[in-house]
Amino acid sequence: MWGGRFDSKPSSLMQEINQSITFDKKLYKQDIRGSKAHAKMLAKVGIISDAESKKIILGLEKILGEIEGGNFNFKIELEDIHMNIESRLKEIIGDVAGKLHTARSRNDQVAVDFRLFVRDEVDEVMALVLDLQKNLLKKSEENLGVIMPGFTHLQIAQPVLFSHHLLAYFEMFKRDISRLQDLRKRMNECPLGACALAGTSFPIDREMVAKELGFTRPTNNSMDSTSDRDFAIEYLFCLSLIATHLSRFAEEIVIWMSKGFKFINLSDAFTSGSSIMPQKKNPDAAELIRGKSGRIFGALFSLLTTMKGLTLTYSKDMQEDKEPVFDATQNSKLCLRAMSGMIADMKVNKDKMHAMASADYSCATDIADWLVKNLKIPFRDAHHVTGSIVKMAETKGLELHQLKLAEMQKIEKKITNKIFEVLSVENSTASRTSFGGTSPVQVKEQIKAAKLFLGKL
Repeated sequence: MWGGRFDSKPSSLMQEINQSITFDKKLYKQDIRGSKAHAKMLAKVGIISDAESKKIILGLEKILGEIEGGNFNFKIELEDIHMNIESRLKEIIGDVAGKLHTARSRNDQVAVDFRLFVRDEVDEVMALVLDLQKNLLKKSEENLGVIMPGFTHLQIAQPVLFSHHLLAYFEMFKRDISRLQDLRKRMNECPLGACALAGTSFPIDREMVAKELGFTRPTNNSMDSTSDRDFAIEYLFCLSLIATHLSRFAEEIVIWMSKGFKFINLSDAFTSGSSIMPQKKNPDAAELIRGKSGRIFGALFSLLTTMKGLTLTYSKDMQEDKEPVFDATQNSKLCLRAMSGMIADMKVNKDKMHAMASADYSCATDIADWLVKNLKIPFRDAHHVTGSIVKMAETKGLELHQLKLAEMQKIEKKITNKIFEVLSVENSTASRTSFGGTSPVQVKEQIKAAKLFLGKL
């Protein structure tokens, strides 16, 4: 493939380290799509004839059928997907196949293939995130009246609606959608026509190729076009944040499934057993989602490290860009589908949630708020009074609502019997009416906003 410059073939070891066909064959659709657009453009500007263009396109379509039918012979000695397809094209249509590479380099060819792949995957990942959000929303509506403990430091803090908790994750994934949309818009420029690095002397029409491939415009600078992998790095960052959000939720599922909580149950579809302990039912799907986050983060740091010391324009190091993206994409999509399935499968133990929400003085803040509102006590003083009441209850081994009014009045004599009205988790959650709060009124508004968001996509 190197023409007259080389007298002998590379060693088998050089072939092994230099080849990428074992993994970049995944780009076959994008490579054929880019080549068809290039062939159409070459004919339009008169570099090749219409007949030659049609012959090339028919040959490429035959190759697409062979690959998808499992009848294509990928050859390691041809290095990559580009040369494998070009070689087979020559076998099918003869020497005219060699005209396809006019005004094109493998540098801009792989750049456009990779952009097309990432753009396709951005769309698929967004669709999976939306499916997950729909399941979160459905589960939220089904459990609108369920009260659970809200935590800080994994200590019971204040009662919240279970729906409110789920919708917090809806918001995280909404930001993920926004980042993916932003990435797609920014990366939607076509590098084909930049050639190796300097452009070409042929009268090509880059705008036509960009339009044919669904790009907004051609890239502005030929050197940047072939050396840029920002879009792949940014894509891996988006996947890493999605993985972070999935992992946080996975951790909660693991905790909620544990003996000490028993907030939820998952069916046999998303759990597994033990090889030695027959009683076990483990939330392995959640644990694997949690575990795969590190693998996805690793892909991001791998590509950042590859790119950090490269001069303009193309270096062979950049062949290492694809495997991390392929692996992170596959695992992100798997994790999104698994989490979406677990949410749909999840059965909520309302009584367990309510019992823990009512425990450990979760309504203490409501006492402080009541003191401020009704006795006009400064909040810092109310905080101190409430702390003393909690300490009294703890010493007596009682919950706050089990204390007698006279006992509370020993700490603050102005307290009245009406304070007991705020010492229920129902009244506590209902009182949190500030925008974005956990009251049923506000959560219903959040559900309404979530539906509006999904309806616009």
